[in-house]
Amino acid sequence: MEAKNNKKVLRSWAIFDWANSAYALVISTAIFPTYFVKATPETIDFMGSSFSNAALYSFSVSFSYIIIAALSPILSGIADFSGRRMFFLKVFTMMGSLNCMVLYFFNGSDDLWWLGTTAFILATIGFAGSLVFYDSYLPIIATEDQYDKVSAKGYSYGYVGSVILLVFILIMIQKPYWFGITDPYLPSRIGFVLVGIWWVGFAQITFKNLPKDNRSALGKGFIRNGYREINKVLKEALTQPDVSRFLIGFFLYSAGVQTVIYLATIFAEKELKMETGELILVVLIIQLIAIAGAMLFARVSSLVGNRNAIIIQIVIWMIICLLAYFTASKLMFYFTAGLVGMVLGGIQALSRATYSKLLLRQNAESDITSYFSLYDVLYKLSIVGGTLLFGIVYQMTGNMRNSVLVLAFLFLSSIFFIAKVNVGTKDNNAAV
Repeated sequence: MEAKNNKKVLRSWAIFDWANSAYALVISTAIFPTYFVKATPETIDFMGSSFSNAALYSFSVSFSYIIIAALSPILSGIADFSGRRMFFLKVFTMMGSLNCMVLYFFNGSDDLWWLGTTAFILATIGFAGSLVFYDSYLPIIATEDQYDKVSAKGYSYGYVGSVILLVFILIMIQKPYWFGITDPYLPSRIGFVLVGIWWVGFAQITFKNLPKDNRSALGKGFIRNGYREINKVLKEALTQPDVSRFLIGFFLYSAGVQTVIYLATIFAEKELKMETGELILVVLIIQLIAIAGAMLFARVSSLVGNRNAIIIQIVIWMIICLLAYFTASKLMFYFTAGLVGMVLGGIQALSRATYSKLLLRQNAESDITSYFSLYDVLYKLSIVGGTLLFGIVYQMTGNMRNSVLVLAFLFLSSIFFIAKVNVGTKDNNAAV
């Protein structure tokens, strides 16, 4: 077995974040959502019903994460109990990257909406599935005292890599004549291909240098055992008031946060008629401010405690939803995007840190890994719940601002649970 903390191996692990974060930024957030609503009819007939294209996109995100949440216990079992991490990392990477490239053929023809939807769903499953096996390598290649440092390196690699590719695609969209392009859809379609090539190309470094599979056989019943373990931990968590309150609150506010991430650009395109280039700038603003925001709220949490810092951020998320509901100008939306960046990184980092503190404080009977498997499943289900609710409200009312207002209610509801969580002395004594 190779020694841990090998610099070359750790760097190769982090490069996978550089590779696949291009999908998360370009496909999930910046370009594909608005491309989908521009490249499809306003109303799409599916299974005997008519759907708004924006609602159908929202439902496709929901459907992707239903599948991902259902598969997670199985994939975690494979990652933990087989020697086939690399095999499945390659399988899901190929699945995700190839379907990004397939999006090239989603060219704006009214009858090809199914191709865009299917390829997006499969790419999303490939992305999320690959992360299970990618994350499972961390305890194999690094000692526990290096987890935070190595994870931070992966995050920073992913941020830089995805922004570099996004900026290049932005130039291609804004200045298509520099590249001899006249088809208005072609720059985005080429961008989807570039994401797939970038992802699978840089992943080869990871594949080459991470530890190889030992090809051990999976034990019998690993599928059943995966679900049984999640069920066991869920029942155990429900007997611990602070853990259960936190998880309910986390599910509610995470549903709001993730829905904003996935659907903000569609909102801006539909409600404010913003162009793709403008929307990419919005995403870049969020990305840049998110780094400073994460550091800011790390400081805030040290002053007022984790729980109160999370509540402050939830209140800001509510304000963001209200601003979006009333905004009528692009300038106001840029300001709102800045607020999103300020609280985006902070709430994600503090959520995981707070959950870790609760588990240590509660002396959880099951191992911490199992509790985080539950946390991960709830995170994915929150995406399902948030995007499904957003799509249903928009489909019923025809007004996306109403969907945003519902997200504000999710944030408000989460406060009632988080406020009752006892994290520790500082949280109990500090005032918001």
